[in-house]
Amino acid sequence: MLVREILRIKGHTLFTTPPERSLLSAVEVMAEHDIGSLVVMDHGRMVGMLTFAEVLKALADHGGALGEASVAQIYARDPLTATPDLDVMELRRVMLERHARYVPVMEGTTLQGVVSFHDVAKAVYEEQSFENRMLKSYIKNWPDEEATT
Repeated sequence: MLVREILRIKGHTLFTTPPERSLLSAVEVMAEHDIGSLVVMDHGRMVGMLTFAEVLKALADHGGALGEASVAQIYARDPLTATPDLDVMELRRVMLERHARYVPVMEGTTLQGVVSFHDVAKAVYEEQSFENRMLKSYIKNWPDEEATT
């Protein structure tokens, strides 16, 4: 299975933020849409990711208050990215290695979407469940040795 298949299934809805947006406003968008990340875009170019991990760190560093902080002060620069043609199993391996929960999918310089670790886990589970059902069906319908002799 390829990353593009995950995007096809989940859709291409993108949630982005400019770096100059207030952190509080960005958190409100994340809460409103029940998402764990925003792609940080500057003049039409992806420059990083804001995830709940950066927000939690900022809260811890500032005594539980976001104050006047902006996205630019905390977002992760140079995040792990994937291409649409990357195999999902390879993406899973790299996400585990890098502890990445959200990965922007880029085709050249164009942002195609974001896949989460949840999306990857679901895709792997569904693919393995399908293969399991096919194998069970194959075994169940295996010709009986007596019937073939």
